[in-house]
Amino acid sequence: MKLTTTLGALALLGTAVAAQAAAIPESVIQQSFHPYKSGGPQVDAIQPGMVINQSNVDAVMEYLDPAMYRFIKNGDYEITVGETTSFDLHPSYVEATRKYSGDVVLGDQPGKITGSVAGRPFPQEPSLDDSRAGEKLAWNYKYGYNWGDSAAISPFYWTMKDMKSGKEERQFKMNFHFLNFTHRTSQTPYPEITPNPSELFRGIYVQVLEPFDVKNTQLLIQRFEDDQKLDNAYLYLGFQRRVRRLSSGQSADAFLGTDIMIEDFEGYNGRIMDMKWTYKGTKWMLSPMYNHNDMQLDTKTHKDDDGYQVVAFGGKGGCFPQVTWQLRKTYVLWSEPKDPNHPISRREHYIDAQTFVIPRNITYDRNGAMWKSWTIGQTHPDHHLPQNKGTGVSVDDAFSMVDIQANHCTTGQFKGIVDPKLSPRSKFTVQNLRATGR
Repeated sequence: MKLTTTLGALALLGTAVAAQAAAIPESVIQQSFHPYKSGGPQVDAIQPGMVINQSNVDAVMEYLDPAMYRFIKNGDYEITVGETTSFDLHPSYVEATRKYSGDVVLGDQPGKITGSVAGRPFPQEPSLDDSRAGEKLAWNYKYGYNWGDSAAISPFYWTMKDMKSGKEERQFKMNFHFLNFTHRTSQTPYPEITPNPSELFRGIYVQVLEPFDVKNTQLLIQRFEDDQKLDNAYLYLGFQRRVRRLSSGQSADAFLGTDIMIEDFEGYNGRIMDMKWTYKGTKWMLSPMYNHNDMQLDTKTHKDDDGYQVVAFGGKGGCFPQVTWQLRKTYVLWSEPKDPNHPISRREHYIDAQTFVIPRNITYDRNGAMWKSWTIGQTHPDHHLPQNKGTGVSVDDAFSMVDIQANHCTTGQFKGIVDPKLSPRSKFTVQNLRATGR
């Protein structure tokens, strides 16, 4: 990202900030974006460098979500504690919050919001006395800074594994691309790309590179600014050489036969209005957030020409990223599908309060039994690829989706790149699916 772009974004977003600052006190902004300004949490039972395993997990179980506690208690995984560090978001996103959040108002029903142009819509601390606190957190996630204004994961390796034996059953190599059409703050143009006749908010584009039998399978998701409009979702099947439109129900199907639904992407990939959102409280919790360059890296496979190495995996079946976990301020948020035919009863989202990424999720089946456990490791951008330094993006770096009931997992190893040239607007069109598929 060029310095001129950054300075230009800050200058534009700084216009009229003084007039808006009175609406949201600066103390609220600081609390929202800089929760570790005075240092990290002081918990005697958890110290950087300690290893949490079967022998000591009971003493720290209050700082773990129920699924992760179960894995450690069963001996499936051990975690090493890292120092709590600040993942500062890009200054332009913070400035946009100052400028616009004072004007943001929820509508009379879920899925409606006004006044949200860019930045965090609701920087105020959530309250258990607020019946719509969960909905506000969901909007903060939707309009968060995950991947910034645009980014690419290239390449992206997904591996299906039998958790009992550790056998790798199938591996996919893909490229993922993300582009925000609106709510932009750091990459020109901002706050939105024009013209935008369809009034899109975000695009997600996926292209499968390997194996041969699914090569050039492509997925395109076009999400509208209006949350009450259903996403446009299209699938290009390479062996059929045609584009077909996906129904809304197919977002809850297994993607390419893996343990992941399209709706699972990034922690939750869907509309606000489709879920009942309930805020369950704020806690100090252990989350997989770290510095990529300091972690145990995979030296055997997936080494790129530039020397980049993905995070290594271990634990039972090789289903868990070998990264450090740090104590972080965390919002506990439940989402329950309104559709009675949905395959799950709820998700428990453990949202990082500073960045609003979702490092941990637990999914429950229709009967209320624990079904799947989602982990997505987050690296600090300044300790990753050189081109990510200074972007203020909490970079997705490694994921694990464990099907607890089936003793199976799908893991993901990333090379995430924050570079607008890799995700041009033309990539997020149906025409691109056809052209790329030829």
